[in-house]
Amino acid sequence: MNRRKFLKWTGFGALSLSLYGCIKGLNATQQNHYYSGPITDHFDGVHFFNRKDKHVTSFSDFLKWRVLEKKEVWPDNYPSPYSKVSPDPSLSHDEITVTMVGHATLLIQMVGLNILTDPVYSERVSPIDYVGPKRHNSPGIQFEALPKIDVILITHNHYDHLDLETLNKLVSRDSPKIYTPLGNDTIIKKAIGTSDIQSGDWGDEFKFNADLKVHFEPCQHWSARGVNDRRMALWAGFVLESDNHKVYHIGDTGFGNGENYRDVAKKHGVVDVAILPIGAYEPRWFMKSSHQNPQEALTGLQLCKARYGLGHHWGTFQLTNEAVDAPKQALDAALKQQALDQDRFIALRPGQVWKLPT
Repeated sequence: MNRRKFLKWTGFGALSLSLYGCIKGLNATQQNHYYSGPITDHFDGVHFFNRKDKHVTSFSDFLKWRVLEKKEVWPDNYPSPYSKVSPDPSLSHDEITVTMVGHATLLIQMVGLNILTDPVYSERVSPIDYVGPKRHNSPGIQFEALPKIDVILITHNHYDHLDLETLNKLVSRDSPKIYTPLGNDTIIKKAIGTSDIQSGDWGDEFKFNADLKVHFEPCQHWSARGVNDRRMALWAGFVLESDNHKVYHIGDTGFGNGENYRDVAKKHGVVDVAILPIGAYEPRWFMKSSHQNPQEALTGLQLCKARYGLGHHWGTFQLTNEAVDAPKQALDAALKQQALDQDRFIALRPGQVWKLPT
């Protein structure tokens, strides 16, 4: 095995062992170092879990995936057709604009605020700096071109969503308010020392200011930074609510039976836009419980009664086996099959700007 192949195997394997938590039974400790709190319907005193789908992948599953399943080859560079943008800092109070930075990093501008989701500007998403899944396109907004960030949403602690180096730069520059599910605040505080973090459980809501409420909503996923902390920090989606608008955002989720989407509709009514993951879903037998595919994402959009959908979590980092453009092709095909307008649910590319139609 040559050096390049060795680094590719060890890097992807290291990320996989932490990012996908495919080692069952390696949690030698039964003490949660991130969070302590009462037992609930999704926390047993040590581990968090999904309310319905409690499937846990095994090490043999991981080996089967890595050894037997075919992985499509991505091009070294998958450039976006959109130019890098400098966001407009003077949007009206009632406008909603979403700009794709890359993967799960999006800039949401509403009620005069700049809200950044799962900020990742690193070249690789891995516990090992020099190996692991690499970036296949540059960020749609250069870091220096980001406006002052008021709010950061961290959905969970996987390396493609919680990039401590990027987070540290943003905290040093802008002192934003960070919202994140239970336990992740401990990781962030230990790494960068900021205290302006609000952790929350599913169902919690917090008022950022007079114009914006942040709701924590359930999603179907899991968490880990290493091999001994699996499911010791919570994962969540968010609903951002103003007087006139609602934005629903999920970083990662399996579809399950669609209950989480139905519950959002029951609780919040119609949302203006749902920002949903559409990539990292193959092979289905292995990824289904934690990553929905584009067809499921479209069903989720309909169940949560969102007016529009924006697809992310595709085309930047190769985490799983599907081809680089497969998520967009599958989403477009699903829309066509249901005779839906292609603008109803758009697979965003870095630098692409979407504005809520008036």
